Amino acid sequence: MSGGGRRFLFVVPPLVGHINPTLGVGAELAARGHRVAWAGVPEVVGRLAGEGAVVFRCAGPALGEGGADAVRPADVRGPEALKFLWERFLVPLAEAMAPGVRAAVEELRPDVVVADQQAVAGGLVAERLGVRWATSATTSAEFAGALDGMPRVAAWLEGLLEGLRGRVGDPAGTADPRFSPHLVLAFTTEELAGRPTRAAGRIRFVGPSIAARPAAPDFPWEWLDPARPAVLVTLGTVNAEAGARFLSVCREAVRARAGRLQAVLLDPAGTLDTGPGAPPGTWPGAPLDDDVLVVREVPQLPLLARVAAVVCHAGHNTVCEALWHGVPLVVAPIRDDQPVVAGQVVAAGAGVRVRFGRVTAAGLGEALDTVLYEPGCRAAAERVGASFRAAGGAAAAADHLERLAASAVPGAPPPVPQPGPVAVPLEER
Repeated sequence: MSGGGRRFLFVVPPLVGHINPTLGVGAELAARGHRVAWAGVPEVVGRLAGEGAVVFRCAGPALGEGGADAVRPADVRGPEALKFLWERFLVPLAEAMAPGVRAAVEELRPDVVVADQQAVAGGLVAERLGVRWATSATTSAEFAGALDGMPRVAAWLEGLLEGLRGRVGDPAGTADPRFSPHLVLAFTTEELAGRPTRAAGRIRFVGPSIAARPAAPDFPWEWLDPARPAVLVTLGTVNAEAGARFLSVCREAVRARAGRLQAVLLDPAGTLDTGPGAPPGTWPGAPLDDDVLVVREVPQLPLLARVAAVVCHAGHNTVCEALWHGVPLVVAPIRDDQPVVAGQVVAAGAGVRVRFGRVTAAGLGEALDTVLYEPGCRAAAERVGASFRAAGGAAAAADHLERLAASAVPGAPPPVPQPGPVAVPLEER
């Protein structure tokens, strides 16, 4: 773009699913000659972004993909789960991150801060310092007014955010730190998310940000049988006990279809009771057979290009990455935004919903048969995937951010030109 390179600071929580979409956008901006940095937990961000990434340290727990589920009781659901998420995780995270975010902004002097919806310190600090900022929305649940039917919960959350603003932001500010008044980047499309009821004029649907990931693990590709459909089963790192039951049900459903399909079961906590033998990347004792492969982690994007269906908990990123590849889903939502995202999948015709805590092997098997063998689900998944690719992904997001960087924001001081930060090795930060 004209006017020389700009500076962009991505503020992210220590959550894998929230960091991954920023990687492609950051790489696109860097390829265009801009300076890109992250503010977050270096042990998480650096592992995903690669050794050359500039990461400003912010305090916060290194919880990985499971996020609050690493500490939240498994039986907490509905409004209580939302209350726990904000009171016990997101607000303390914002308070812990705020000093690091401020230091990063003062050193980097970014033209634009790109703040994740769940790293609300980014928006609050940017507003306080008069820096233009955008929201990185890795889930679309709140666009549809998920709290519209719960006015007391909505009012409680607004009060919680107002108190947080008084502690780490500008007490006179008015912007909702979850929705930038300038730009909201939604990593989905209306074909999946539907029409937004909140922040509609600011939302830019760019589709998933799909990019190569430096930290992709190894995988025994030779195990896959090209003559049979393969299924990926993944729940991220949710509560181990709850995940164990569901993974066992999935394994039983696949065993009942032995010889007809294969399943890769992602079991990062090692909850499954397995037999002898262990292919590369599996837990000790994982079964070595032609039907089921149990692994600690997977190179998700390359694997999605090889599977015929995905079974998951309706995590937004996994859903969107599957649909990007035209892969239909069996969704088993647990809590938070997952029921909303699962509803979007079903409404789009791209999958089948089952009950996480109650589905049987027979019911799970029927759902698998539907998405694998009835053409309607695959056609719908391919239709949504086509809308994702047409939306432009990381390139479109970079376009919007460039325009925001070049625009004037009334009352905001211009960035002060100075050399960019040096990429200090993470262990020295």
